Amino acid sequence: MRGTTWTRLALAGGASAACLLVAAPLASAQTTSPAPVAPITLSPEESQQVCSDWVPKLQKKADNLKQRINGGAEVKGSVANLKARAADQRAAGHTARADQLDQRATKRQGRIGELDAAKQKLDAFASAHCKPAK
Repeated sequence: MRGTTWTRLALAGGASAACLLVAAPLASAQTTSPAPVAPITLSPEESQQVCSDWVPKLQKKADNLKQRINGGAEVKGSVANLKARAADQRAAGHTARADQLDQRATKRQGRIGELDAAKQKLDAFASAHCKPAK
């Protein structure tokens, strides 16, 4: 039984390697301009599902993330929490770890703009494609 498993694994690995060898020259021969993307069309049922299920969930998730990022020092994952942890690490003499935490805090603060942009896109989609219930 053990020999057949290893044989199957060897054959699968060999087939994968052969596919990569064949596909690599084809992939490198492609032009640099991307192919045009066709628009996605949804049926009315699918559109209704997106409007009733996904858009509110994504909007709530964006709001929750923004609230967490802007939370106080007691909120795990907030910018204030990361800065407080960095200060504690710096006071303990762990400057490398404190610098890492400061960088994470700066990066996390930068996510606010991304969340706002995503929320605006969701709102624009909802206003354009989601009709209020009659």
